[in-house]
Amino acid sequence: MKTMITDEQHSLLLLCALRHEGATLDWKLLARVAQRPGGLDELYRGRVPEKSKAAAKAEELLGATLGSLQDEEARVAVETEAAERAGARLVTVLDDDYPANLRLIPDLPPFLWVRGDLEDRDARSVAVVGTRDVSEDGRRRAARMARGLAEHSVVVTSGLARGVDTAAHMATLDAGGRTVAVIGTGIAVPMYPAENRGLAERIVAEGGAVVSQFWPTSGPARWTFPRRNVTMSGFTQGTVVIEASRTSGAKMQARIASEHGKRAFLLRSLVAAQPWAAKMLEEGRATVVDELADVLDGLAGAEQMRKAGEQRQQLALAIL
Repeated sequence: MKTMITDEQHSLLLLCALRHEGATLDWKLLARVAQRPGGLDELYRGRVPEKSKAAAKAEELLGATLGSLQDEEARVAVETEAAERAGARLVTVLDDDYPANLRLIPDLPPFLWVRGDLEDRDARSVAVVGTRDVSEDGRRRAARMARGLAEHSVVVTSGLARGVDTAAHMATLDAGGRTVAVIGTGIAVPMYPAENRGLAERIVAEGGAVVSQFWPTSGPARWTFPRRNVTMSGFTQGTVVIEASRTSGAKMQARIASEHGKRAFLLRSLVAAQPWAAKMLEEGRATVVDELADVLDGLAGAEQMRKAGEQRQQLALAIL
């Protein structure tokens, strides 16, 4: 598979690869600016149309690096070649097919590498997440939730980890639904965990997608999985947490979903077992789930979310 990169996409990747004295551009800032009309040109002029400490640092870095991009050109070449070998394609904030839900959050990634295809219906999606060390009851609950969502044409998103994630992906596929795996490594490195390599292949083969926001050759690291959770929250309309301790990444994703203005759905059994979940519910930052309808009733249509993404871009432009 030949990975086709447009000139604009290439220019964006070069900015992502910039490095000066150990510092890099804030990718969230870069994505917000680049998606605005004329934003990429502004960045290449060394200007960042935001007033913040991050913007001031970015302007300083741009001024120090834009004169010579040889190292960045080499990095981008290596990464795109690795993605090509992996059969992945590039989608950036510059592109019409960038996920609509992601445009609604301030910490969106500037690019995604995708195996399989992104689809308009992904805007009506829900993340089903939880602990890797899932109980048998939790595994059954995850499968039942995912299967029910799939049967109502909701795209089920998860992180391809052991436990709850695996149960959610597999139940969705078994129900004939569409599932998207948002992974915490580069798209071109060996699958993590290795035991889910076959599941990743099945997801792509059966019409789903595997998505990464990292450089294709990036391996797993402590910081990549929390950042993946941020993107998974942004990709979906809401997050259903099946089982999760107070130190779980799923707990963090529920908090992030609430901060994003998305829906945080917590199973009744989770609220009864975990003080953090009960506190979220008491503070009005989450919805308790007794049955599938509690999740379905909180969802908007895919077209509605697409229009919301467009309105967010227009609002951001108007504020400048």
